[in-house]
Formats: sequence, structure tokens, C-alpha cells
Amino acid sequence: MEELARKAGITVRTLRFYRERKLLPPPRREGRIAWYDDRHLARLRTIAALLERGHTLNGIADLASTFESGRDVGELFGLGEDAAPATWTEETPVRLTPEDLADYFAGEVTTENLATALDLGYLAIDGEEIVHISRRLLDVSAALVREGVPLAAVLQAGREVREHTTAMAEIFATMVRRHLSEEATSDAPTAPATPATPAAALERLRPLAKSVVEAELSMALDRLIRAEKDA
Repeated sequence: MEELARKAGITVRTLRFYRERKLLPPPRREGRIAWYDDRHLARLRTIAALLERGHTLNGIADLASTFESGRDVGELFGLGEDAAPATWTEETPVRLTPEDLADYFAGEVTTENLATALDLGYLAIDGEEIVHISRRLLDVSAALVREGVPLAAVLQAGREVREHTTAMAEIFATMVRRHLSEEATSDAPTAPATPATPAAALERLRPLAKSVVEAELSMALDRLIRAEKDA
């Protein structure tokens, strides 16, 4: 314990206080000996960084509890222990420390917002690190918060957008399954020698679906902007 406190730059008394507040995971025990490792040192450095950013110990304890109850990376990406990362996703995950996340969303990293982000699957936990599922969504969310939109509102909008985009993706997938199935393509004049599976067809035609959604969203925004200008 003394060595861990020294490396973290705190007193043993402070370390014991953090343990009592359950800010640290329990040490590995061998008989009466408690062993601390780099995971505990990383947690202490995170606590110090969050304190410097204005978080209270109560708030940090709540954040730690939320992190520990969140999904791990394997669950987020649908992986088993030995599974390789999916190659069909276009999103780039981002690894963050808790203090990185606090810097992205200054003053907005609350227990409620973290719980919502974990529930939506935007965030997952990997040891002492946080993984955001999408660099693009992370950057857009941070940009909206910098513009003055509360993170809670951004997350709620994300939940609603997901419902609509899931429905749009299902419309496209239904069309592909219906018209580009193995049975349909086998009799088509331009049928490929080896008919594609629905999954392969969806992956190949994904850019077309994205173009439709982007164009329709752009035109919808055109209509809203025009209405605002005419009001």
C-alpha cells in the first residue's frame, strides 16, 4: 500500500480513504497480504485527473460505479473472448481514459449521461479505458456540446435517430432480400455466376443506401431551412 501511494503521489491515509469510499477495486489477496497492480495505479491517477477537472469524490464514485456496471468491449462489438473484431463495420472505435472523456465534454460527464451512453452502446469499458464505438459520433457529439447543446439532449436525439435509421436500414435490407436473394438472382438476365448472400449484397450495396439517406436528409433540411426563412 505504501508503494502504491508513493507512485500515485498521495498519502497512505488518502489511499485508505479512497478504498473506504470504494473508489478503488479491491486488491488481490494472498493470505494477509494485499497486492496492488497497475490497474489500481491507473485508477488513482484517473481520480486525481478528475479532481483537477472539478469533479467531486461523490461524483467520481458514481462515475466509477457506472463504468463498472457498463458493457465490456466484447459485448459492445458482439465478440467472444477469442473472436476477431468485425471487418464489416465502417466505424472506427476510439479508446479514451475517463479524463479524456471529461475533456471532450467539459462539465457534461455526469452519471446520468454516462449511463445513457452505455445503454445506447456508444461506450464500453475495457479495463481502465473507455471505448467509444464511433469516432464520427464522438466528434459530432463533442461539436454539438461546444455549440451549447447539452449532452443529455444530444444523447436523446441519438436515441431517436437510431430508431429511424434502424427502420430505414430494415427497409433497404428487406428490398435486398426480396429482389436480390439467391432465388431471385438465379433467374435474372444479369445474374452473377455465384449469387451473393443477403449479407454480402447488403455490404456491397451499402454505399447506395447511405447516399439515399444522405440525400433525403439534406433535402429535408432544405425544406426546414426554407420554412424558417419564410416564417
